[in-house]
Amino acid sequence: MLPLLEVKNVTYTYSAGTPFEHKALQDVSFCLNRGEFVGVIGHTGSGKSTLMQHLNGLLKPNSGDILLDGKSIWADKTSARKARFRVGLVFQYPEYQLFEETVYKDIAFGPKNMGLKDDEIDLRVKKAAEIVGVSDFLEKSPFDLSGGQKRRVAIAGVLAMEPEVLILDEPTAGLDPEGREEILKNIETYRASQNATIVMVSHSMSDIARLTQRILVLDDGRVVYDDTPAKVFDHAEQLLKMGLDIPEVTKVFLKLRQLGLDVPPVYSIDQAVETLNKIRGGDRHA
Repeated sequence: MLPLLEVKNVTYTYSAGTPFEHKALQDVSFCLNRGEFVGVIGHTGSGKSTLMQHLNGLLKPNSGDILLDGKSIWADKTSARKARFRVGLVFQYPEYQLFEETVYKDIAFGPKNMGLKDDEIDLRVKKAAEIVGVSDFLEKSPFDLSGGQKRRVAIAGVLAMEPEVLILDEPTAGLDPEGREEILKNIETYRASQNATIVMVSHSMSDIARLTQRILVLDDGRVVYDDTPAKVFDHAEQLLKMGLDIPEVTKVFLKLRQLGLDVPPVYSIDQAVETLNKIRGGDRHA
């Protein structure tokens, strides 16, 4: 079956031909399938944000291609613009991009640019607002809301375009624990309701481990791992050498392995409990 989105041998260089030349992406390839939740991790400067901006055509690769349903998003002049409606990108701190008089108008901005009719726009605004929990604020100014509420409004503005692929660059940055959980719940609700593909960049290894089905690890513009959370965090020592963090529970079990205890790689609390119960059970039957 054809992947929904394919990144094919993408290379991108900033300031090419100048003393400031920097190769941000180097021959990057991977596929995204419908309904997947994919995490993207990497140290600062590894190319994560640059890659995200390629997925919906904000940046054009120097070489390689981005395929949506098997067709290049750069096939003609209108393809990249159409791709941006199907592949939605939520930047880090998206609330700084709010500008309309009311929450309703801010959420409606994207659907209006799509050329939709007023009744369809209204339907999408209300649906997106309900998903992120801002239905009660539609007639308020977005600037009168809290930081977490503004973040939800900004995300709703992208959801209202009903993208098949939703890309989020550090969607919970700067939020308190309660706000972070609300945003992550909103994202999962959208994925489940639309069978959408989610691509999330995050420095929170716990969130990545808990929520995603696959993890892409970038290092110096290259994809070095593309696998399940269990298999990626099995490379815990290598990830630490790359300057990445790992889930706290993974650190604990890594230390246990270094002390000689035969335990498997663990990346979630549920896994840790299950593993410890097995060890205790084995001790009782010994």
